Amino acid sequence: FFFFFFQIDETLSVMHLPSALFYASSSLGIMAVNKIVLTSYGFPSPPVVALCQMILTIVFLYVAKKGGLLTFPDVSVDIMWKVFPLPLLYLANIITGLGGTKLINLPMFTLLRRFSILMTMILEGWLLKSRPSKIVQFSVFLMIGGALVAASDDLAFDLVGYIFIFLNDFFTALNGVTLKQKLDSKELGSFGLMFYNCLISLPITVFIVGFDTKSLDKLQEFEYWHDTGFQLSFLGSCTLGFILTYSIFLCTQYNSALTTTVVGCLKNVLVAYFGMTLADYKFAWMNFAGINISIIGSFVYSYAKYKEKAKPDEKQIEAEANKQTAELKA
Repeated sequence: FFFFFFQIDETLSVMHLPSALFYASSSLGIMAVNKIVLTSYGFPSPPVVALCQMILTIVFLYVAKKGGLLTFPDVSVDIMWKVFPLPLLYLANIITGLGGTKLINLPMFTLLRRFSILMTMILEGWLLKSRPSKIVQFSVFLMIGGALVAASDDLAFDLVGYIFIFLNDFFTALNGVTLKQKLDSKELGSFGLMFYNCLISLPITVFIVGFDTKSLDKLQEFEYWHDTGFQLSFLGSCTLGFILTYSIFLCTQYNSALTTTVVGCLKNVLVAYFGMTLADYKFAWMNFAGINISIIGSFVYSYAKYKEKAKPDEKQIEAEANKQTAELKA
């Protein structure tokens, strides 16, 4: 169903589907390893995970730039202003996402993330002057309705976890729309935005980690530092953090902020059903019904976007008609 989002007759169409699949697989991978690190092993500090992801991303991109493999602008005050406020949104997005992953079971996490679609739709209308069709709006509200039904009977309810996820929804939507604006300018490129996002966010994250003395104490007492399984999972989380960040840039660049958000939610269909098999999920019929209502909404949205992509562009048709008329008159 990822194919529904992409046209096949445009110059960049060859990247539409691969960029979305790349984002979906990266997101699946990092969600799995983050859940293992933060919940299974009980790692006490999501900001430390974010910090390690940023450091690895900065090192990789810097080495690649120096080696001539990548190109992006050198550090300057002007560049900092061009990137702003993406680093703040990026930091807020990654920390709230990790916090929600730690506290909420996977089915409810994926369901509550659907609110980011509604927020993206609203922000795209406000900032990008984009208005979705009625069937798209209906499918989004169907997803939201299902999420609300499921949340009403969540036996593993965690208020702090819910707050983290709703904040993550907001920052995801705002980051996606702002990212689309920055990428459309093509001044920095995806690698440049990624590098400066992490570079500017790094000192802020260090301050957050240092300020949270309770988590620092827990880190010193953490019992799995020398466990091979934890070490591999933690390394995977840091590595996939970079890969996921790049996949989001690619998917947004070749598609749209709303498409990136929805591809993530469609991927979460698999995660939701898989999460029901894990120990932290508590089954309830109303919760199960809400999950399925929301999933149906996801498929309706997929169909709606496919129909929209299949329609000829009215502006292109009008332009071609005017061109033919002018040729006839000549």
